[in-house]
Amino acid sequence: MRPTATATVIVTVPRIAVVAVAAYAGAQVVSDIASLKIGVVGGRAVDMGTFLYPITFTLRDVVHKVLGRRAARTLIVTCGGINLAMSAYLAWAAGFTSDPAWGLGDEFAAILGPLWRIVIASIVAEVVSELVDTEVYHWFVHRVTTRYQWARVLVSNSVSIPVDNLIFAVGAFGGIPFLVDHPLTLPWEAVWDIFLVNLTLKFLVTLASMPLIYVVPDQFPNDDDDASARTPATASG
Repeated sequence: MRPTATATVIVTVPRIAVVAVAAYAGAQVVSDIASLKIGVVGGRAVDMGTFLYPITFTLRDVVHKVLGRRAARTLIVTCGGINLAMSAYLAWAAGFTSDPAWGLGDEFAAILGPLWRIVIASIVAEVVSELVDTEVYHWFVHRVTTRYQWARVLVSNSVSIPVDNLIFAVGAFGGIPFLVDHPLTLPWEAVWDIFLVNLTLKFLVTLASMPLIYVVPDQFPNDDDDASARTPATASG
């Protein structure tokens, strides 16, 4: 028999892509944990993850820019799974009997033991909104213009952040069917107040994070299922 030739494929991942992926995953996890702290900003209650989480939308844009749409989608879903696994692990750890010499078992359970309604609402909001961000970013680059990188970030984030905010506020605190009598359910006036306050802060943070898109030269990885995808071009702006 004739020997079968074996092809070796070497895939080189840019170092900046590794940094962007790690930063995205880290920011997702840290912001979810920081959200357990409710601070007061301008006399309004705000979860402290709000100041970090919006950066993940721009970091997602960087990953999309370097590795392409498919990699961005994979990253989003994977991080959703990581956040779910983290919550499950913390719930499992909180359920263990604490060493009496430590003395902080109740505090650990009270702070890090997950409230599953908030956890699920948060993860669904993250995954759906980041996937929306992916499609809007892709549409802008391939259907509008390859120029003005700041504009693609601004447009995609301006669509995805309200989606994230709406899903989370309603899912975590709204009087939706089967959850009207839930302890976390708030009056709709309070839900919309949470929505508007968080939307304002997240939009300000995303504006501050927009320069991150310029950390790497512009490029358009050829890994998409769009036959009309543009070839690499020099971008400006």
